[in-house]
Amino acid sequence: MKTIKTLIFFAAAAVLVSCTAGPKQLQRSVDDWDQEFYVEDPLLNGVLHVIPVIPLIEVVAIIGDSLIVNPWYFWSEDVWDKQGTNFNHATVSDADGHLDSLAQKPNKGFMKK
Repeated sequence: MKTIKTLIFFAAAAVLVSCTAGPKQLQRSVDDWDQEFYVEDPLLNGVLHVIPVIPLIEVVAIIGDSLIVNPWYFWSEDVWDKQGTNFNHATVSDADGHLDSLAQKPNKGFMKK
């Protein structure tokens, strides 16, 4: 009986730990929507952050990713082929300029392009 409990414990721990890894499709989709909305109407976007509508939507997306999306892709595909599933971000027009990703160009600072 102790062996079964230990096995269940390690299986549950593996599933819970895997929930942080994955494509984060819901979270990144909300981020894309937030970015597009900010470009179109920064004042209203700021108000929806203060109220806090957008942060609550982000929390729901993170929970959905952790319980469904991330474990699905992690366990059904990514672990076995040893390659992560990519997420393509939405393209947003940049009439007022844009900022580069700090992950791609860490020494460029915060200057608009």
